[in-house]
Amino acid sequence: MSIIARHLTVDMYKCKTSCFEDVQALQSTLKTLLMESNLDILSSTGQIMSDDHIAIILLFDEGHITVHAFPELQYVSADAFICEENAAPEEVFSSIRKLFKPEKTKTTILKRGDFGTNTDMKPKTKTKVAPLRRIHNTGSKVINMLKSKDDNKKN
Repeated sequence: MSIIARHLTVDMYKCKTSCFEDVQALQSTLKTLLMESNLDILSSTGQIMSDDHIAIILLFDEGHITVHAFPELQYVSADAFICEENAAPEEVFSSIRKLFKPEKTKTTILKRGDFGTNTDMKPKTKTKVAPLRRIHNTGSKVINMLKSKDDNKKN
């Protein structure tokens, strides 16, 4: 065994607002998604915290998943800690990403309890931007570039 667990952290920006309306419904949907990923839920809890963000913790035999949703920011922070050397927490989060439909996602994968070489301690990070947002950003850049060219011609 070279590692004890895989730990995935996910930041999801500009998420679909309808996901934040009901804590119990969100918790139930997350439980269903995990069960569809063949994870046996031992316990779960969901709570609206004092600063109005939603915290959900799901405990299963192989590890846990926590989700913190901030409705006013349309932001969700989540992590999965799965105690298996060959775990694929990113597969579990693909369905969770589909639930929240973020415009931008940043993921970091950590190997926990890495007893192999410690020459590379830097975690792997990936950022995804939803295609429509990318098109909008590109369109805005083109419009701004054309405006600046037009302004330069006038001067």
